[in-house]
Amino acid sequence: MNNQAIPFGRYLEDFKVGDVYVHAVRKTITESDNNLFSLLTMNHHPVHLDLAYAEKEHHGKILVVGTLVFSLIVGLTVADVSGKAIANLDYESIKHTGPVFIGDTVNAVTEVIDVRYSKKDVSKGVVYVETKGFNQQGNEVIRFRRHVLIKSKGN
Repeated sequence: MNNQAIPFGRYLEDFKVGDVYVHAVRKTITESDNNLFSLLTMNHHPVHLDLAYAEKEHHGKILVVGTLVFSLIVGLTVADVSGKAIANLDYESIKHTGPVFIGDTVNAVTEVIDVRYSKKDVSKGVVYVETKGFNQQGNEVIRFRRHVLIKSKGN
């Protein structure tokens, strides 16, 4: 039996420009997920909650809330990208590139764009990544970039 711990997250030195992480965790979005998120965030737009209304709109069915899709895709990346993070410093260029519907299964892929030590404190640094989210057909549904403050191995 192998009792070696599975690493959660990476230290700054583990990130290399050009590395691509195909995140192992996926998530099928349920009606309950969408309803709860809509209620928690006070987004009561009927295209997210009312099937009769949504059937008459552009996509013809209930559309999953975009910020739920964003939150899930960020969450799918945690073990590989931000598991040892001190903080997510920013999110930029968030683009919803395709619709997500109840029953879709989303997954994520992240590419490392830049890695640098902090100018003020070399015990940490900043990793710049781009993450893309896909549905079960492999269609891109979201993409965004972020800077993550990460611990150095020695600290």
